[in-house]
Amino acid sequence: MKQSEILDNIRLRTRVEQLNPMQERMARIATRGTYTLLAPTGSGKTLAFAIPLLKSIYPAAGHVQAVVIAPSRELVLQIAEVIRPLATGLKTVAFYGGHSMQEETASLAVTPDIIAATPGRLLDHLKRGQIDLGAVSTLVLDEYDKALELGFADEMKRVCKRLTGLRLVILTSATPLAALPDYLPASRPETIDFSDSDTPRRRMQVVRVESPSRDKLTTLSDLLHSLSNGRVIVFANHRESVERIYDYLKKEGLPVGIYHGGLDQNDRENAIVQLANNSTPILISTDLGARGLDIPELSAVIHYHMPVSPEAWTHRNGRTARQNAEGDIYVITAEGEDIPYYITTDRDYAPTRRSADPIRSDTSTLYFNVGKKEKISKGDIVGFLIAKGGLTAAEIGTITLRDHAALVGVPRVKARSLVDTLARERIKNTRAKISLL
Repeated sequence: MKQSEILDNIRLRTRVEQLNPMQERMARIATRGTYTLLAPTGSGKTLAFAIPLLKSIYPAAGHVQAVVIAPSRELVLQIAEVIRPLATGLKTVAFYGGHSMQEETASLAVTPDIIAATPGRLLDHLKRGQIDLGAVSTLVLDEYDKALELGFADEMKRVCKRLTGLRLVILTSATPLAALPDYLPASRPETIDFSDSDTPRRRMQVVRVESPSRDKLTTLSDLLHSLSNGRVIVFANHRESVERIYDYLKKEGLPVGIYHGGLDQNDRENAIVQLANNSTPILISTDLGARGLDIPELSAVIHYHMPVSPEAWTHRNGRTARQNAEGDIYVITAEGEDIPYYITTDRDYAPTRRSADPIRSDTSTLYFNVGKKEKISKGDIVGFLIAKGGLTAAEIGTITLRDHAALVGVPRVKARSLVDTLARERIKNTRAKISLL
């Protein structure tokens, strides 16, 4: 693709009004060579590597031209969502564990130009002989440091051995790499270091909140009741802790969601949607939520437990103050608890449990059991809710369309009656089951 077309698509199809310095730098790299991009979470690196990737692609080539490998299904989905609107005239597919292999196989009936995938699922397709990567010219290994931490080195090596025609290789990492993998063309690799650029940390206040007891639940609740309305993510180190926090805050009447690796994939994806549309503006999460999620702007990140490493600290905080936004970081400490050396606080705060504009949810999420595979579009859903549900266009929130489902934000005060009203109606001559999440 021509760079002018890519930049036009960015302006027209994304919320990015102007490239940041890192993205501008990546837009200037050659479409041949090996590059390591060092950048923190939330800095816009997906768009940064998408620009040279798309520059390296030719229309109607008839074979896979670019592969992006990422360590989590959530990150793969985010990458695909960033690239698709920019890659006009090109086919982008996403492969990841937990997704229907049958549907992924069907998506290969027309050869894609770009594949975003987790290492294991991509290797599965290769073993089945369903894709040929011999003509791939561009490879991106996104969050390569995390992939190594999660034990994907062998899978990535086995995939990369099939990539015999590489011309452009981009690795992204939040931390410097000791060495490039020996299975990549590494002649004169160039490091593009934006790890210390205008990072989120510079736009955040790190606030210490002292808990009077070892059990921090009451302090956390007091803090959440003290904050102004907005989206918040609370990090804890263990699934059991996340479940306990969630149950407690739910009983407190706070609009909370939950996110950890023990949940079903659909439940995790639904949690992010409900955070985005403000159905549950408070998300309780393990560190799984610190990487790769396309989380809308958060007003605060709360560390219920101390992060286990400097990298975890960086990635957690990258959930807020993304790009040019601002946000606060709260660290809840208990008596006698050590604060890691990599955490420096700017001020202390004692929650009042009072807020002039408290966190609330004015939105509910409608779930439709039909989606793209049933030929339902976002326009169909908007028209249906206006014509049959009596909503105005302004009352319809974010619509998330999946293969066999759709999630729609609607006013909470109208949600229950909408479910009852729409149960008798057809959308595009299809009887859909509609429920509340």
